[in-house]
Amino acid sequence: MNVILIGYRGAEKSATGKRIAKILGFKFVDTDNLIEQNAGLSIPEIFERFGEEHFRNLESKAIKEACSRDNHVIATGGGAPMRKENAANMKRNGIVILLNGSPEVIHSRISGDSNRPALTDLNDEFKEIKFMLEKRNPVYRALADFATDTSSKTIEENVSEIIAFLKERGVVGNAKG
Repeated sequence: MNVILIGYRGAEKSATGKRIAKILGFKFVDTDNLIEQNAGLSIPEIFERFGEEHFRNLESKAIKEACSRDNHVIATGGGAPMRKENAANMKRNGIVILLNGSPEVIHSRISGDSNRPALTDLNDEFKEIKFMLEKRNPVYRALADFATDTSSKTIEENVSEIIAFLKERGVVGNAKG
């Protein structure tokens, strides 16, 4: 069984995931890092050279690979749940946790990060975030077994909520924390 974190860019999936993995004694994997390792290119390079569709295909392979493992905390890219095959792979061997964030907080976290390619032609980061959240949130919510909002809580507070939920689900018997 895996714990799979979904949510938009800047929702603190990696930082939260690393802490959860440590508490559970699980391994941590970030599918964006897995994509870069497998491709030998950074995500911006993949987008620039081959386009978003190619990136999404690589992402689907990385999701399938990560979800086939056991006892991992998996941080996924923000768009990963949008493909049905990815969502199915996540549900097959995992409990899916949604990390939400307000557009304002997400914008403050990711503004100017050149490692995050534009997803629209809006030419405005904040408008893009709002647009993409409106598009993705219904899919995120439908897939999630549990959701928490990272906008006004610390990573530790979110981790505590997630661990409590996992204990209720019987996933965590002897977690440290």
